[in-house]
Amino acid sequence: MRDDDFKTYYEEQRELLREAFAEIGQKSELILTVGQLLMENGADTSQIVRDMKRVAAYMGIDNERFHLHIMYTTLLLNISDEHHSHTSFRKCVKHAVNMKIISAVSKLTWRAMRDHYTLDEFKGELEAVARRPRYPHFVSICAAGTGCGAFCTLFGCDLNAAVYTAIAAIIGKIVQMQCAERFGINPYVSMTFAAFSATIVAYLTHLLPTATPWHPLIAAALFLVPGVPMINALSDMINTYLISGAARIIHTLIIVGAMTFGLVFAIGMADFDSFTNLHMLPDSDYIIFAVAAAIGATSFAIFFNVPPRLLYAVAAGGAICVCTRNFFIFELGMSSAIGTLAGASLVSLIAMQAIHWLHTPSLVLVVPAVIPLVPGVLIYRFLFAVINIRRITLDELLSAIQSGVDALLIILAIAIGAAIPNIFASRSFARASKDKQEKLLNEIYETKD
Repeated sequence: MRDDDFKTYYEEQRELLREAFAEIGQKSELILTVGQLLMENGADTSQIVRDMKRVAAYMGIDNERFHLHIMYTTLLLNISDEHHSHTSFRKCVKHAVNMKIISAVSKLTWRAMRDHYTLDEFKGELEAVARRPRYPHFVSICAAGTGCGAFCTLFGCDLNAAVYTAIAAIIGKIVQMQCAERFGINPYVSMTFAAFSATIVAYLTHLLPTATPWHPLIAAALFLVPGVPMINALSDMINTYLISGAARIIHTLIIVGAMTFGLVFAIGMADFDSFTNLHMLPDSDYIIFAVAAAIGATSFAIFFNVPPRLLYAVAAGGAICVCTRNFFIFELGMSSAIGTLAGASLVSLIAMQAIHWLHTPSLVLVVPAVIPLVPGVLIYRFLFAVINIRRITLDELLSAIQSGVDALLIILAIAIGAAIPNIFASRSFARASKDKQEKLLNEIYETKD
């Protein structure tokens, strides 16, 4: 293409961004593709709305003409004024967690404004983002082992038990991947098989040398914990996206149910008294806390496909999270729920500032960091009591119920702490984003003129 032809083409493409309804079909498809990528890869609804509106503004479509309805499986978009109306929708079927795509889409929406992309350039960049690879399977499998082994250390196990936990988790992860990818089994059923396999292998390791033989049972299946759906569900409900929030809650409950089904069968087949005598908190020092939490957070970051450049930040967040919780519990005598809330909240507050340094959504930094706070011992005490309710005493039953209540409070504390940015700073984020967006748009219009 000659220079004059290229210049003419470029000016024509840029002119399309001035008129809201010029090439409206292509614009709608690109906006919906942005929303689909975010929804299918684990973004919360408030971020999906922000990024889709930002793309619309870049394409010359202001908020008054932009109407969006978001459900967990469907995005409905209408662009209209007094003379025109265009409606389109997109199905979102495959739900996973890929924070590399979430981060890349968010950065692309800003880059499109700053660098004055044409529609064709934006489409090409968006297709490149969608093709970004995940970590290799063997890396994810190893992360399952190291993460669960680190969690077991946080629960107070010795080194041998941590290694056994890692082996059990690796086997469980392999079972999950084979069921889902090789045999095409339903994802929830695959989780059931994975939880069962990991727990059975963990039970068999009590025959091996260790001073804490039952701890691997608690941590071996924790690579299945639905941290992202749980936190996104609370965030959506807080931000009044009730339909998508309710769907995420149901999705979380189904995952928990699938895990529980596998655990119940495994524990029911095992031969041990109970988890009552297991320590709720480890006796290790803060250095071991910090290292184990950093390894666990980094492992989950790999599951969630966090970009490699951010893994060190996630590791630091995990260490801060767990050490803060333990300081509140051990030094200040607070409850586990209060300590957990303090740890998760502190990391969320730090992430609110770190997102400006690292140029990534807060969700990418916070969610993997708070996963090490999961109350594994309490959950298993409750499950054991439910399975063996016919042969436990009244005191044991009351203790199990208390464990279940405490576990629920801790899980809520994790979710609330992780959602702190959306609870207290959403308006501040919105104002800052709007100011930056208007500045970039003004630069585009000045360039055009």
